[in-house]
Amino acid sequence: MQRSLFLSALLVAAMSVGPAVAGMKAEPLEWKVGEDGFSGWLVYDDSGDDRRPGLVMVPNWMGVTDDALERARAIAGDDYVVLVADVYGKGRQPRDSGEAGKLAGSLRGEDRGPLRARMHAALETLKAQAGRAPLDAERIGAFGFCFGGSAVLELARSGADVAGVVSLHGGLAPGAQSKTAERIAAPVLVLNGADDKAVDDAQVKAFEEEMDAAGADWQFVDFSGAVHCFAEPSAGSDPASNCRYDERAAKRGYRMMDGFFDEVFGAD
Repeated sequence: MQRSLFLSALLVAAMSVGPAVAGMKAEPLEWKVGEDGFSGWLVYDDSGDDRRPGLVMVPNWMGVTDDALERARAIAGDDYVVLVADVYGKGRQPRDSGEAGKLAGSLRGEDRGPLRARMHAALETLKAQAGRAPLDAERIGAFGFCFGGSAVLELARSGADVAGVVSLHGGLAPGAQSKTAERIAAPVLVLNGADDKAVDDAQVKAFEEEMDAAGADWQFVDFSGAVHCFAEPSAGSDPASNCRYDERAAKRGYRMMDGFFDEVFGAD
């Protein structure tokens, strides 16, 4: 996909479900963490054989939905192979925000070990697809939305050797029982709504100090007027809600994410 077309394709796909794009595949995958089964989708354009970077995508707290798959298709284009990763467990799809809150809450408590283990398993699952998809397993990154943003930050905190991670309106606070690696290897980009009531100034300051202490290559971007969920059209536009779409912030955020991955993957 030409870079000038990246954003328009992403926004169109995110806002409406249309016919399948020629050459675009979404293949189911399953893997295990211990005795627990997990599932997801491998999304890529198979119309060319060029090896391309891979991205683990963790959706918001509603898990792997049709909306998440449409966003993955648009982001993958012909530039990436994307694994839309389940971190709840096979068959544990939340039916509503109440169930989603319980499932996400069980993973983002004081002990983030289980979440980190599931993120590492998703990462290794994506790498293992190099034989079946046009994937360069030496160039792997991760990104996530809301709860998914928190999940990819835990991957970075664990010291994982990935090219970079991007959190879009994700939570910042670490778990008190889960240590941050002495050195964070992955460059980190955080895209945050400046008016997000769930992320206060103290959390931002603590996050920046945590990243500095771990020697991370980090960037933190605040979008004025934006709140939680700003990059997701499906969030709606209720002005009273702290979870709503912001077209201006979304456009800028997706451009920044695209440029970030271009840089860390050494794209031409």
